[in-house]
Amino acid sequence: MARLVEDEEGISALVNNLRRVAVLGIKTEAQRSQPAFSVPEYVQRVGIEVVPVPVYYLEVTEILGQQVYRTISAIPGELDLVNVFRRAQDIDQHVDDIIAKHPKAVWFQQGIRNDAAAKRLVDAGIDVVQDRCLLVDHSRYASR
Repeated sequence: MARLVEDEEGISALVNNLRRVAVLGIKTEAQRSQPAFSVPEYVQRVGIEVVPVPVYYLEVTEILGQQVYRTISAIPGELDLVNVFRRAQDIDQHVDDIIAKHPKAVWFQQGIRNDAAAKRLVDAGIDVVQDRCLLVDHSRYASR
């Protein structure tokens, strides 16, 4: 049963089962210092496949050496997680696309909270984490 994941045990379980993560709102190498690039770069460096889904940068076809997709639902195969780097008010326009793909979980990065979008995702059977940093939680809880 899908849920809002807010407890440390749930966060730990989620980060320890990641193999493939789509990053909605990823930045390019030109914005290397921004979290929307550095967090997915970390995720890739620790051995998790990153699928880039930039919102801008229409000319870019690869980020972190991986093919870019323009929507979550266009990504072939299963996703363990959609890591979201979008302002809270911009998330609603992506919810139907995310639900269509049905990843196991969606993670709104630190500082991002959209309770209405989270409820829709949970109601669709998708776990949701809000307002937490994937890099921080992965480095804290990942099995070594």
